Formats: sequence, C-alpha cells, structure tokens
Amino acid sequence: MYCKEHLADDGVMTKCKPGPWVTEDIDFGWQLVKKLGELDIGQAIAVKEKEIIAVEAIEGTAKMIQRAGSLCKKGGWTLIKTAKPDQDMRFDVPCIGPDTIESLAKNGGKCIVVQKGKTLLLDKPETIALANRLGIAIVGH
Repeated sequence: MYCKEHLADDGVMTKCKPGPWVTEDIDFGWQLVKKLGELDIGQAIAVKEKEIIAVEAIEGTAKMIQRAGSLCKKGGWTLIKTAKPDQDMRFDVPCIGPDTIESLAKNGGKCIVVQKGKTLLLDKPETIALANRLGIAIVGH
C-alpha cells in the first residue's frame, strides 16, 4: 500500500530482453509456479527449454538458485517467482533485489520473471541497473 513504486511493473523492466525460447519457458512455467503456490509448496521454479530444473521448497529462493546452477552447468535458465494466492501482502511480500540478481548471474540464470504488482524489487533502480550490467532480463508477468 505504501510502496507501490517498488513493486514489479508489467512487462520487461530491463534493457535486456528475453529471447523467444525464454518466452516459451515463461509460458510453460507460469501456470506451474502458480499451482505450486496454490499447493503451498513454494513460490519459485527454475526452467530451461520447458524442463523444470529446480522447485523452491522450505529452503527458499536463494538456495534454490544455487541448486539450479549446480544442476544446469550450461546456464541460460529462467527463474519464475510468484506470490501465493492467499499471501498476506501486509507481512510477507515476495521480493528480489541485488543479491538475487548477483546469485542468478553467478549460477547461470539469464532471466527472472516475477508477479507484477505483487513482487517487491528491493532498491528497484539499483536492482534493474545491476541486471542490465550482468545481462539478466527482469520481466513482470
């Protein structure tokens, strides 16, 4: 309510744009990650070439990113993160920030897709600038 300017916008927020194969991964993974949220399993998945590389569980997104990187040595995968349907946005807002972007780059991720209007970008201008420097696309879906 008080920081809407820091929430994810709709569409590509970075100068880096996802390629057509990434768009296919987004279409493939979006409904799956929403279903995981409904089942209260996790809020994020890693996808490459319409294959699920990793699913977030209790360990959280940061550890899942590391696991995805260890499983996909070639890199080029996409992180898709969403809010759970009944998430209390007063206390528990999904977020990404510079640490997420750095970890994604270190572990071979090339794109991060977040739920528009429901994901907080910590220090949004810095996060977007860092993603641009590291060649990572940020997309609000």
